Amino acid sequence: MTATMAPLLAMLPAVGAMAAGGAGDEAVYQQRFAQFLKDPGNFPYAPMEKLSGAKAWQPMAVRADSTLDPASLAKAEAYAAAMRSSAFLVWHKGALIHAWFAPGMNAQTPMLSKSLSKPITALAVGRAIALGRIKGLDQPLAEIIPELKGTPKGRILVRNLLDMRSGMLDQGFSPDPAHPLNTAYLSTEHGRAIIDNYPMTAEPGTRYAYANAPSDLVALVIERATGRRYGEFVGTEVLAKIGAPGGTIWVDREGGLAHSGCCTYLPAETYLRMAMLIHADGVWGGKRLLPKGYAAQMRKGTPQNPNFGLGLWIGNPYHQRRGFGAPGTLGPQVLHSEPYLDPDLYLFDGNSNQVVYVAPKYDLIVLRIGATPPAPSATQAEWDNAYLPNLLIRGIKP
Repeated sequence: MTATMAPLLAMLPAVGAMAAGGAGDEAVYQQRFAQFLKDPGNFPYAPMEKLSGAKAWQPMAVRADSTLDPASLAKAEAYAAAMRSSAFLVWHKGALIHAWFAPGMNAQTPMLSKSLSKPITALAVGRAIALGRIKGLDQPLAEIIPELKGTPKGRILVRNLLDMRSGMLDQGFSPDPAHPLNTAYLSTEHGRAIIDNYPMTAEPGTRYAYANAPSDLVALVIERATGRRYGEFVGTEVLAKIGAPGGTIWVDREGGLAHSGCCTYLPAETYLRMAMLIHADGVWGGKRLLPKGYAAQMRKGTPQNPNFGLGLWIGNPYHQRRGFGAPGTLGPQVLHSEPYLDPDLYLFDGNSNQVVYVAPKYDLIVLRIGATPPAPSATQAEWDNAYLPNLLIRGIKP
């Protein structure tokens, strides 16, 4: 434990005392906790709230592309299918050139984002800055959420919620229903649970710690800064502006706070269009939606984790196995069999290998959404985070 962490940890209540301030409806909480404990990977997100998008939406037409080898596309599709994907899209040089959906799925099917929601929080913040509702990435939370004034959380900068340097506790698992990891996620008042009880373990900006809580707090920041519900703001100010279809978003209770860090359901094309917006430096249809240079900030890592920017993962520096937690810590590690062929590649990356790769050098975006890939075995290769983009980059004709 560092000297910086010690006084902050000393301010925390005992774990057993944390549930009371954030459990909300106790009966609902206990039911959710039992469901979560039984099968965390298939937790039934409810209630859901409408997340609006473009009013008149038609799926992108697929256009033939003579510069990308058809055999490479076929091989990539076969890989996506073998890895239990629901959707596999390839966008190249301004057009959707390949779209594959698993049986029973199509372009309209809402698909679970998991942590693909985290880049959405960065887009929401960027849009709020562009509209003058948030002063900038370095505005402290105490100026937006007044009850945080004078507390360690009040010193968190808006950017720290996006780059995972909030100083809040790392993501983890606990079978204790009173643990703040659980109350901050499952409570019917999860925003209050995060504010009141979620632990601070470091001074903001000094340590990388991947977690749902800081990302979920973005919804409250947007609502306080704009006076609008998070889902309505994202739907109107981001999705509708880029012609993307909407879907649904998980809220802690009917009319309650949205879970901004996880678990929206949106058609695959919506995630693709968000990647296109970042790739275009925040400009869509000739109109600037994000502040100039904001997309570049999203793609910039931090000293604490050069591979993570504002809700985005960054391909370089190369690690054969890269986890979601702080560099060097224990936890699941995603295989990268080789460096990305585009040194500037960045990606959306969520649990179950939900990925949207953007290779700026090649004007290429590749999306894979679906169930967790099969476990590696003697006959089944392990999911490789570098395989799809590198296969397709090699298939681009000179």
